[in-house]
Amino acid sequence: SAAMAAQMTNAHRRFLQVLMSHGIMEGSEARKLHRRCCEIHKVYYAHDKLDDFISTINSHLQPLFMQIRKGMSEGDGRAHYALVNLAETEITKMASDYTENELELFRKTMDLIILSENGFASSTDILNLADQLKTKKIKKKEAEQVLKVFVEDKWLSERNGEYTLHTRCIIEMEQYILSNYQDVARKCNICHSLAIQSQVCESCGIGIHLPCVRKYFRAQTEPRCPQCNDSWSCDIP
Repeated sequence: SAAMAAQMTNAHRRFLQVLMSHGIMEGSEARKLHRRCCEIHKVYYAHDKLDDFISTINSHLQPLFMQIRKGMSEGDGRAHYALVNLAETEITKMASDYTENELELFRKTMDLIILSENGFASSTDILNLADQLKTKKIKKKEAEQVLKVFVEDKWLSERNGEYTLHTRCIIEMEQYILSNYQDVARKCNICHSLAIQSQVCESCGIGIHLPCVRKYFRAQTEPRCPQCNDSWSCDIP
């Protein structure tokens, strides 16, 4: 019965505790954890029922304004699960962890990333912002440290001196970004979730996540835009 199915067990509690300590988990890790929790607590385990298992947890998290959400890594298209705080949406959640000028640096970094062509901002551009903060200027050396912390805390990820939003940040801040960057924030034309790193059609301007580009155009010899049917001008990764 449905009432039975929605019961929180110690397996659910353990799963939630581990996810809380990680903040975010890759899909295969979450599946392993699901199995382990069920085995430890002798709870019925079905390998294809992770999403049901999580929705049971979510129904109990609802009054606490928390939710486990599923999202996709923009780099490789893998599923991830993150624990999201719905009450303190977006930047307010960070306010308890960072100083005002650190937050301002994060906001400005986010601006750079979202307004960029490819979803990345260079460390040089970010560090140049540190001198222009309204709250209190940060020296470059300190700003480098702050960026390191943002990466450790999974708000940003970094590759060869280029920064983008971490998968956790995208899952957590999707609504915030879509409502605060209405003119520039794009949804992927294929999976309809927020796309920070994307390829953009030169003719009609729609964006598609790189993993979605790979999947969508895999079978096409002459890739065409799913929206306007013009030939796709970007290189398929």
